[in-house]
Amino acid sequence: MRPALRSGAAWLASATPETVDAFLESLSEGALMALPWMFEFWALPHQLPPEGVWRSWVIMGGRGAGKTRAGAEWVRAQVEGARPGDPGVARRVALVGETIDQAREVMVFGDSGILACTPPDRRPAWEATRKRLVWPNGAVAELYSAHDPERLRGPQFDAAWSDELAKWKRAEEAWDMLQFALRLGAGPRQVVTTTPRNVGVLKAILRNPSTVLTHAPTEANRAYLAASFLEEVRARYGGTRKGRQELDGVLLEDAEGALWTSAMLEAARGDAVPKLSRVVVAVDPPVTGHGRSDACGIVVAGVVAEGPPQDWRAYVLEDASVEAASPDGWARAAIAAMERHGAERLVAEVNQGGDLVESVLRQVDPLVPYRAVRAARGKAARAEPVAALYEQGRVRHVRGLGLLEDQMAQMTARGFEGTGSPDRVDALVWALTDLMIAPAQAWRRPRVRGL
Repeated sequence: MRPALRSGAAWLASATPETVDAFLESLSEGALMALPWMFEFWALPHQLPPEGVWRSWVIMGGRGAGKTRAGAEWVRAQVEGARPGDPGVARRVALVGETIDQAREVMVFGDSGILACTPPDRRPAWEATRKRLVWPNGAVAELYSAHDPERLRGPQFDAAWSDELAKWKRAEEAWDMLQFALRLGAGPRQVVTTTPRNVGVLKAILRNPSTVLTHAPTEANRAYLAASFLEEVRARYGGTRKGRQELDGVLLEDAEGALWTSAMLEAARGDAVPKLSRVVVAVDPPVTGHGRSDACGIVVAGVVAEGPPQDWRAYVLEDASVEAASPDGWARAAIAAMERHGAERLVAEVNQGGDLVESVLRQVDPLVPYRAVRAARGKAARAEPVAALYEQGRVRHVRGLGLLEDQMAQMTARGFEGTGSPDRVDALVWALTDLMIAPAQAWRRPRVRGL
């Protein structure tokens, strides 16, 4: 039985050799020759256009996730008809890259570019002097540079492909000019292929109701990537904020006025952890313990406390936070984190739970070394001295703290601007306050001479 187009590659990959042979033998000679060029048969889900009404389709993914191939195949689908000479949906296409050279080398001549994806009888001719492709049916695709938005003033199109928009230097100007030019036909459309970056133009496009999004990490396309490449980037960037952006294809946003910026968090990256003087586990317990509760923030950190406090260095070792756990569940998770890291103390905020927090913990471990802390100031005010430690380069992060770092990038002097509660950040603040802030304050406090 022939598989449906949208699941063809997956079907072949999981079928027995006998089934694959039977399927291939059932195809006519023409169908067998056409099969390698039938992108819908081989495509991954994120590479296929979403159904419904939309104007902009953003394909956002990690490096090597197959974005360029998806963009090139979408252009083909727009300009090609049933036969090589038949008209397609679009006849005038804009191909916009960061520079003309990048547009030509990636979008046109690249390994996943338009020419490589097109069968010989439909392949467009490249007119180098005019920087354009011309198909056998008369459709034309012209190349443009985002560095020169004014060149988009005047031409008009019924389709467009913008590649790596998030790294365009003049992204907003170029995007706006392209929108004015995208005015031919009954329903002009465009595709954007990009690795995510925290830039205003991309966020504005994603907020537009006429935009649809497909997303995939680098791993989704692993069958077409060198194993050594995947091994290297996993080892170097796995579990880091940069890895979440460049490999997982996640758009990481810094809130305006964030206490911790992406640059600060990347600067805090460090895998080597020296011998630590003290290790603590800090807990920000949820108010309740049902399925709709906030997460329980649990963060493990340690300090090298040698010399005066201004010379101390802290290391954030683990984000052991748990989602929607019962009181017994988060208490066990916190004490397990203590055991994993040999922590000397468990610090827990008790503003909401009071004595109940200690009671829950001692039901799991009656002898747990415990200190209750109460918040006398707001979350942002408590976080600011800890953020200052990062500005001074005195805190390092191990890998695997992506969710914690996402919350940190949403904490501002005005408060938390993410969704839900900053439970992970709260636990981090309590941990570093216990390790760094409170001891420094005690060190500076004047000693009273005895009589």
